[in-house]
This record gives sequence, structure tokens and C-alpha cells, in this order.
Amino acid sequence: MTAMVMTAADIALRCGGRVDGDAGARADSWAFDSRALDAGACFVALRASRDGHDFVYSAFDAGARVALVDRPLRPSRPVPPGHALVHVADTLRALQDIARSVRADRADVRIVAVAGSTGKTSTKDLLAAALAPLGCHANAESHNNEFGLPLTLCNAPTSARVVVTEMGERFPGDLALLCDIARPQVAAVTNVGLAHAEHLGGFEGVANMLRAELLGALPADGVAVLNGDDPWTAHLSAGAGASVVTVGVGTDTDYRISDVELDGQLRPSFRLQGARLRVPLHGGHHVMNAAMAATVAHKVFGMPFDDIAVALAGASTGKWRMELLETDDAITILNDAYNANPTSMEAALVALAHLPLPGRRVAVLGDMRELGRHHGEAHRAVGVRAAGLGLDVIIGVGAGGALIAETARTRGACVEIVEDAPAALECVDALVNRGDAVLCKASRAVGLEVVAEGLLARRRSDADGSGTA
Repeated sequence: MTAMVMTAADIALRCGGRVDGDAGARADSWAFDSRALDAGACFVALRASRDGHDFVYSAFDAGARVALVDRPLRPSRPVPPGHALVHVADTLRALQDIARSVRADRADVRIVAVAGSTGKTSTKDLLAAALAPLGCHANAESHNNEFGLPLTLCNAPTSARVVVTEMGERFPGDLALLCDIARPQVAAVTNVGLAHAEHLGGFEGVANMLRAELLGALPADGVAVLNGDDPWTAHLSAGAGASVVTVGVGTDTDYRISDVELDGQLRPSFRLQGARLRVPLHGGHHVMNAAMAATVAHKVFGMPFDDIAVALAGASTGKWRMELLETDDAITILNDAYNANPTSMEAALVALAHLPLPGRRVAVLGDMRELGRHHGEAHRAVGVRAAGLGLDVIIGVGAGGALIAETARTRGACVEIVEDAPAALECVDALVNRGDAVLCKASRAVGLEVVAEGLLARRRSDADGSGTA
């Protein structure tokens, strides 16, 4: 299944660009990474940690037919036959304009926006699974920002009738921009927390942004599905320009969660409006994520719960997000190293505490970034919680991890403090034995996947000839 096919001339017309090369060169997919694109793609040369303009010809070699650029390429080379460059003033703005035009062309497609402080990606993945029978497309991984969302719209297959778009919010105005591009009719808001509090102004700033920029952008006939257990939901509801549906464990919610159970792999099941749903992801916090997905599928799209239950069984989520792994010498690893904030830390620690196993529970915890003035308070609160859960060892990584560990030490916990992820790997490897469990959790920049992947590699059995650590 391909996305809408555009010639280089079509692309230029949509964004006010100029074609150099074959104006009839056709693109049927979009990418910003020259190493991960399909043949026939339009490569968008964005400037980030690296300048995409340096990889345009690599993208052509990999199969791209068109490239969107905003500066001359160096060294200058002739455009290959059958290929085209589309010159614009700014590639990011041009991509956004193209996505707006695609959205206008596909007005019949329903757009579901997923936002909130935590759980966005998992909720998006569960929604994509639940709505798959209807013909659903969703953003890859966490492509939820000013270039990821436009790419998602441009890459939507022509057969898609629903597009689920995760929407990230780091700064005021982010959601307003994404809503202006995607024009969602449905929104699911997971919660209000301290993620990116440094830029957004704490709980109140996050809530006000969600209320004004997302819920206020919904059409009058739209639907907002909100977490009925979140204390900010009443505030959010007051700003919704659409019908509001709540889901949660409270008796006053529109869709009520009950009878929650976890199996030995931390996979939850629960009842929603009496229907039993099972979630193939790890951790009790996925109950709310799955319940929101099921509520959207049932309330907005009219899917029967029996069909939703079958569809949810096929859900999966991204790399380094509550991956439950086991080394060859029977050490369990919870790799949740993709990112961290106070709410997701709580969920991961509870998951570790609830793992049924004979050995010790070791939490490797690092910094939670972008919390601003809440930094100290939030890290100390994690330390209190970790100690209160009775974890056997807490290893703090970096400055924030040290604050977590030192706080836990004052509550009687056994702790170690290390400088970085490689040092944490050495510490954990020397500490753990058969039957133990290790949680790896921190903000992305800390890189605690090094610990999880290092343990798996070092404790590989001799069966593959690699030896053991």
C-alpha cells in the first residue's frame, strides 16, 4: 500500500518550490533519513544534529526519486536522470505545507490525536491495533513533532480511513501547530503530568496547553476522550470544543475500568463496560492506555467490544518501552530506557515490584530531564517511592540518579551511585545473579539501554559459541 503519489511538479506546486531535474519524477513515500527510506521516496533534507543536505545523493542512491532542499548542494553534481530536486525557502515549512495540502485532499479521513504527559506512544500503538480493521495508519515510533506528524500524514496509504497521530508537546504552541496541520476530529488525552515542565510551566501549564491548543481545536461534532481518574480532567473538559467522554476506575466515568489482573509477565487484563480485554504489553499502567484506545474504538467508531478485544491482542509498542527480556542465565530485564518523567518512573517501579520472581529487584535509575524547578522535588519523590516499594538495590546514574539514590538511602534502601550508563553496566553485572530482575529507566539522553543490552550480551550462553562474561 502506497501513499498519495506526487510528481516533483506536484510537490513544488503544493509548497511554492522550484523543480531542478525531472519534473515528472514520482514519489510515493516520504522520509528524512537516507538510511531508512523506500524506493520511490521523497527525501526531505532537514537540519538537525546533522544537515540532511549532506545526504541527498546518498538518498538518491538508496532509491529516493525526489529531494526537498533549501540550499545548494555541495559539491554540486548534476541531478541524476529520472530524479528531481525541489528547491524551497525552508524544507521544514515546505513539508508542513505539503502535509496541510494532503490533509485537505483527504478530508474524508478521520484523524485521531493522542496527547498528554505520559503514555502517548503506547496509547497510539494500542489505538492503531484496535482500529486496524477499519484501515488505520499511525505514526512510526515516536514521530510526534513538527516534522514527524507531517511525514505521518504524507505517508498515509491511500486505503487508510483513519490516521492516528501522536502529538508531542515540549513548548507552548507545539500542539497548536500540529492541530493546524492535521485538523483532528478526535482527541485522546492520557494525563497531565510534569513531562517537559521546564518549558511548559508545570501541571497548570501543561493542562492549559492541552485545553487551549488541542481540545479547543476540535470541531463541534468531534469527541475528546479523557482520563477520568486524572485530577485535571474537569479543567480540560471546560475547554473542549467537542463532546467529552471519560474513562477510568471511578464510578462516575462514562467508560468504567474494573477487575484488573496481571499475569506472570505483567500483561494486564481488565473489564471495560463489562467486556474483558487483554493487553499484550507489560505493566499495569497499560490498562488506562488500552481502555482509552478501546473507548475511542467503541464510542467514536462503533466497533463491538468483541472485535476490539481481538484487535488489541495484536498490539505492540516501540523499542526500549517496557521490554521484558531474560538473559540466558535467568536474569529478568525490564528495559524502559526510552524516556522518563515522574509518572512513567512510578509505573516502571511498580511493575518491577510486582514481578513474580525468586531473586532480588534492582532498579537502575537516571536523570529525568526538562523538569525545571521541579527537578529536585521530582527526583527525591522517586527515591521515596523506590524505597517504599522495598526494592533490594537502587543504582543511581548521573546527577539526577544520585539524588534518587541518596533519598532512598535515607529511607533505608541499599543504593549504589555511578557516573554514567557504562559504569552502571559494570555495577549491575557484578551484582546480579540467577532469578534477579533489573529495571533500566531514565531520560533518553542517559542511554540506559546500554545496561539492558550489555547484560544480554555478556550473559549469553556458550550455545552460540560466544562464551559467557
